[in-house]
Amino acid sequence: MNQRLERKINNLENIERVKANEVCTYLSLNREDRVLDVGAGTGYMSLAIAERVKSVVAFDFDSDVLHYLEKVANQKNIKNIETRVGDFKDIPLESESFDKAVASISLHEVQPLPTALSEIYKVLKNNGLFVCIELEHVEGIQAPRVKSIEMKTEMIKAGFTIKEMFFPEKKIANQPVYIIVGEK
Repeated sequence: MNQRLERKINNLENIERVKANEVCTYLSLNREDRVLDVGAGTGYMSLAIAERVKSVVAFDFDSDVLHYLEKVANQKNIKNIETRVGDFKDIPLESESFDKAVASISLHEVQPLPTALSEIYKVLKNNGLFVCIELEHVEGIQAPRVKSIEMKTEMIKAGFTIKEMFFPEKKIANQPVYIIVGEK
């Protein structure tokens, strides 16, 4: 494994996060669900979701990190995760083919954001749920962030009905987090 990939995996595996089990409750998962994990990375969400559903597509732009996820899934004998490499702005998956979708700390760097949200909307079935977890924009932080009100507005523009919006006390890297649940 090259050093760049090793550092990336180490960072992804050791970052503070919203608990995967908590996110699963927002998704209202059912055993027959097909779920899309947008920006799956090392599979923090995909691995937790896979235990509860029919199948998960772990989607990310980084093929190396997805190969790592495949190895971890195999080691854990998890057989219902499929990895797919691609661009969030052009998700090469069939329209209306997913019951649920999640994007956990993965949309803040996507430009243009409306295109990615439209793609997520496109692949969800009618009444499908999308859970977006992101870091709130805070003055003084130079890293790319999307304000919660902007994310909510862009989700509505993409067609989602906002069902819930949370601001957990849990911080990630000492930064506030928001969770928005939208329905197609």
